[in-house]
Amino acid sequence: MGIRLATVADIPTLNQLLQEILLVHHKARPDIFRPAGQKFSSVDLAEMMENPETPIYVYEKEGQVLGHMFCQKTQTHSSLLEPFKNFFIEDLCVAEKARGQKIGQKLYDFAVELAKKEGCHNLTLDVWDDNQAAKAFYEKQGLQAQKTRMELRLD
Repeated sequence: MGIRLATVADIPTLNQLLQEILLVHHKARPDIFRPAGQKFSSVDLAEMMENPETPIYVYEKEGQVLGHMFCQKTQTHSSLLEPFKNFFIEDLCVAEKARGQKIGQKLYDFAVELAKKEGCHNLTLDVWDDNQAAKAFYEKQGLQAQKTRMELRLD
């Protein structure tokens, strides 16, 4: 089937994929991330699906959701910034069992084309410094650091 908007029926699978992301982060930063939890409630996910500014896309193959991409479309409203539209990828995840099949590439390419179609100035995302595989993937796509958040651990 390919890429489509997520539906309420996808919520259990979305939660499984979000748990996979959480485990990646927990392994890298157990001082910050718990090994289990729920980033969004089912109600939150359903509300996001209803909001055209926070679309959730899934990659489906043979009836199975194998990846997702949570997006946010925003417009600047600041006296300090030029007005522009931004397309932010909040989460892009491919199921561990489906990695290596270019699903992440397809979701990312879809986001770029959608952002262009929507007239966005840029596409942004956050990636944790310890997530070397994700950093390498995004750098390969041509993304570069826009800003860097520094940290001093105090305990």
